[in-house]
Amino acid sequence: MAKFLPLHQASAGFIPLLRAYSGIRHRDTRQHPSGTATLGRIGPLEVRLARNSADVRQAQKLRYKVFYDEMSAIPDAATRLARRDVDGFDAVCDHLLVLDHDATTNVLGRQQPKVVGTYRLLRQCVATRHGGFYSAAEFDIGSLMRRHSTLNFLELGRSCVLKPYRNKRTVELLWHGIWAYVLRHDIDALIGCASLEGTDPDALALQLSFLHHHARAPEEWRASALPQRYVEMNRMPKEAIDAKAALHELPPLVKGYLRLGGYVGDGAVIDHQFGTTDVLIILPRTAISPRYIEHFGASANRHAA
Repeated sequence: MAKFLPLHQASAGFIPLLRAYSGIRHRDTRQHPSGTATLGRIGPLEVRLARNSADVRQAQKLRYKVFYDEMSAIPDAATRLARRDVDGFDAVCDHLLVLDHDATTNVLGRQQPKVVGTYRLLRQCVATRHGGFYSAAEFDIGSLMRRHSTLNFLELGRSCVLKPYRNKRTVELLWHGIWAYVLRHDIDALIGCASLEGTDPDALALQLSFLHHHARAPEEWRASALPQRYVEMNRMPKEAIDAKAALHELPPLVKGYLRLGGYVGDGAVIDHQFGTTDVLIILPRTAISPRYIEHFGASANRHAA
């Protein structure tokens, strides 16, 4: 699965947050009842929030395995040495985990359930206290949020699943966990950056053009790529697009957001470090397809443990 947010750059307000890897500490949610409970379970797979720094490190190791070992991201020396995908945002985000209780890993000398899937969650109230949203490094989300100043936004990122677990059960548990989190924190809209593999927009013309013509956000929900990073998505006329072929080429994660009711913003951004081309996803809660809400339950009780 591709990353969902830009993974390498921070907005200016976040620069003071970036620390030496050994210095990052995640707040220990064992002190907070809302962070300790299981959000859902299917057989041996459980979804919950990270409870401590050890949990976050397991998520970072998984992200390294997927983004750097499997995909085309280029690690710097510190990342390669640590074999963890780490940045300063990890310290202020919540981390959603899927764990396999039938597979264990050694964590500080103890056998713990293996982390096989993760998402990183950044609420607007937290982002405001710490300098802003991560996606602001690629897209002008400030104008979007000013137009919806009464709404509560959530930024999703760092989505990945270990290869043997890329199936319906794992993805369903991740989305069940996100839906429970949305309800718990009264979230009105979700944002983030979905990635297409490759950095040549012409090679991605079918995917980008399909998204531009068939999934572009209505004006009130639209946000554009930053001018200095803007890449035109409208590379083919609408009548020349083979929609079936375009959907086949799109990453599963992008198709999943479209099925939920999500839109894409205006313009793409090339991420050379990660070898991807990013588009902004905007998913208002009111646009989420009713069948998905019914599937997970209005109170996220479908997979509640």
